[in-house]
Amino acid sequence: MPEDPTITTAAIVTGASRGLGQALAVGLMGPHTQLITVSRSHDDILAEHAEATGCALWQARIDLSDVQAAETGARQIMARLHGSAQRYILINNAGTVDPVCRASDLSSARQISAAFSLNVFSVMLLSAAFLNATKSLNADRRILNISSGAGRNPTAGWGVYCATKAAVDRYSQVLDTEQHGVKIAALAPGVIDTRMQEHIRSRDPADFPDLNRFIKLHEQSKLPSADAVAARILRYLDSDDFGATVLDDIRNYP
Repeated sequence: MPEDPTITTAAIVTGASRGLGQALAVGLMGPHTQLITVSRSHDDILAEHAEATGCALWQARIDLSDVQAAETGARQIMARLHGSAQRYILINNAGTVDPVCRASDLSSARQISAAFSLNVFSVMLLSAAFLNATKSLNADRRILNISSGAGRNPTAGWGVYCATKAAVDRYSQVLDTEQHGVKIAALAPGVIDTRMQEHIRSRDPADFPDLNRFIKLHEQSKLPSADAVAARILRYLDSDDFGATVLDDIRNYP
């Protein structure tokens, strides 16, 4: 692992090229932070913020919906992780809501497999790599898995999304039970004004019966911005309460 005595925090954020992931990545940036972001494409906005803040940024271009790429990428990322920071953070944020359809129409193994690879397999692979890369370090270690209320409440049309988020929740509980010396939480961030919400609002109501509820939330300006939610999440991540409740919801915190 590379070493730089000025680095105090080493953080990894997946799905960082837009929306909540991008806002979390920007919020973590600082002159004493090594930040590794994971997405399918380079993000000029992150590069500009890193230069302005003096953050040591590496953008890993990995398609986490490809399980082999995720496995290889996890090893590459940990090889670049700073070796003597005081705090290590892994935020598994990348995810997809697709495919959106009734359970009787879930007939594409390729779509289902890609969703599980992105939403579940990458979380497990990166978490395992993170645990092994940092287990001998005398440092504060935290894993934050971005979950969803969909993993805790069934929603018609979201068979795959609900199943994957429920899997992330239970996996997070297993990590906590195994006592790896790391603080772990699966956090529901609430409904946020992002491209994912735009995508959800474009669905066919025949596939997604709850469509009107999400349209009304948008029309009534009840969707908080990604920046606002990211700020609340990062305060929660920094708090002593982080990990005390494994299955948590950011709406429990002001």
